[in-house]
Amino acid sequence: MPAEQVDAVIVGAGVVGLAIARALALGGRETIVLESESTIGTGTSSRNSEVIHAGIYYPPGSLKAKLCVAGRRALYPFLAERGIAHRRCGKLIVATDPGQIQGLEKLHAQAQANGVGDLRMLAAREARALEPQLACVAALESPSTGIVDSHAFMLGLRGEAEDHGVAIAFRSPLLAGHIRQGGIELEVGGAEPMCLLAQTVVNCAGLFAQDVARSIEGFPAERIPPTHYCKGSYFGLSGRSPFSRLVYPAPEAAGLGVHLTLDLAGQARFGPDVEWIERIDYDVDPRRAEVFYKAIRSYWPDLKDGALRPAYSGIRPKMRPRGEPACDFLIQGPADHGVARLVNLFGIESPGLTASLAIGDAVRDLLGD
Repeated sequence: MPAEQVDAVIVGAGVVGLAIARALALGGRETIVLESESTIGTGTSSRNSEVIHAGIYYPPGSLKAKLCVAGRRALYPFLAERGIAHRRCGKLIVATDPGQIQGLEKLHAQAQANGVGDLRMLAAREARALEPQLACVAALESPSTGIVDSHAFMLGLRGEAEDHGVAIAFRSPLLAGHIRQGGIELEVGGAEPMCLLAQTVVNCAGLFAQDVARSIEGFPAERIPPTHYCKGSYFGLSGRSPFSRLVYPAPEAAGLGVHLTLDLAGQARFGPDVEWIERIDYDVDPRRAEVFYKAIRSYWPDLKDGALRPAYSGIRPKMRPRGEPACDFLIQGPADHGVARLVNLFGIESPGLTASLAIGDAVRDLLGD
């Protein structure tokens, strides 16, 4: 079948793909988004804590730090101007024993290095004055942390992208790619198969980004990082939440611990935990609640037996296996792999939702548009 020539193709209609599509379209680029599922954001984008992160946890100078801070600064006005549901509720990161206080102080210093200047250390009595049910010996308050309706945010990105000419092709999996003289030829499956010759391709397929890169004939295999799946399950709280802010324990190796978040209706949920898996599986094992009770009671001792119910799970795309330090975002352009006008995004996990607008701008700038 003859190839239809297009300017830019984005693979993946998650929050990052939609933000990139919007950024390219606002720059005047003709853009098509390929999505293998029947709607937007069915993967990592809709299976997370829906937290707007301040930019505390990431090494200074890293892409995660820079893009999270820039993304958060752009995100609040974007949501407010468009009437998208969100709340700047704030967060407490808590030390539950004196040995963790030094860790909070290091986080405070790291956040300041990242440009997050509104944190403050709280003594136990100050933290309990804000959240009377909280048990801790100290806390770090982040007033610029918030929550957002992630699906409404993605709908806002989609609407603005489509208003500027973006077309989204659902149920259109990328089968193969071929590097040609005039761009990258893409074989697209689905009910209406097509062949596209794209001048620019952006691979932001989330959990499947490595698979997409491997499907492009001629792409250097040594430039594709490993894929590891880290599953996080969430449990909801029966009854009303006793907290008005998010509560996070001191960070742990693979994530930020079993934290308490709120939805926009005020309902509390806990998670994610850490479970390394070999294949994608979103089932929540009710037996994991036993570990949740123990973790949550370290900062909320009054949690009653039987109060937790399985909610949902998400999977973090990791490039390093269990036990190794977490990777930064990898935004890989032509200078990194040698293929003209191709950008790969690997390992886009938290804070990808918060950073999405900034990621869109970064990819647009990388492409020189």
